[in-house]
Amino acid sequence: MNARDRAIIADLERFRCMSRDDIAAIHFANVNNAITATNRTLLRLYRQKKISRSEKYQPFVYFPADNAIKKNSAKIPHFLELVRVYRDMLSYAKPARFNVEIKYDKGLAEPDIFAIWKGSPLFIEVQRSTYTDRQISDKIARYEALYQSGKVFKETWQASRKIFPALLILTNTRYAVHSDNFPIIQAESIADFMRTMKQPVKVPPKQASGIKIKIRQ
Repeated sequence: MNARDRAIIADLERFRCMSRDDIAAIHFANVNNAITATNRTLLRLYRQKKISRSEKYQPFVYFPADNAIKKNSAKIPHFLELVRVYRDMLSYAKPARFNVEIKYDKGLAEPDIFAIWKGSPLFIEVQRSTYTDRQISDKIARYEALYQSGKVFKETWQASRKIFPALLILTNTRYAVHSDNFPIIQAESIADFMRTMKQPVKVPPKQASGIKIKIRQ
């Protein structure tokens, strides 16, 4: 396998699954006839049993060879949404870190995404369905519990100045939520978030947020 093959497989393991177009956009962006090149590469890797695929989707959705997700899993559209967030971030700058479905202890938040992007740590929730007030309050309460646990402050990415990531909720519905411990930002998309960042972000008084994302001109 060449370096691109290994990178594709690594991304499939990271994201759980990706569509053909996701792979083309991320790994073949600078290639002439990107879709044709992507199809050729994916077919070769599939025939070599290095990856698996579902033909239920058009274009096909691809998985790691030892994929634990069922091909008809209801979570596939959600994972594809997370890849979309990554692709949208790439259009501005490549995240230094981008991890999917972070697990802490029971009762603590389980972020869809943890990213370090343009020097800023972010927890990202991709919330495309509408939550009730109780559901969104419970979600924020788990982030508050994560803050109080101190686990994030022991992460290897932390520098001498310990910070808790801002929480970015990607949603079409605006919720009445806030925290005294970390910023909560709501936006419809990454592009909308970047427009929001042109405005001053209100930082909770107890802690500096570390948000310093700059807009590329």
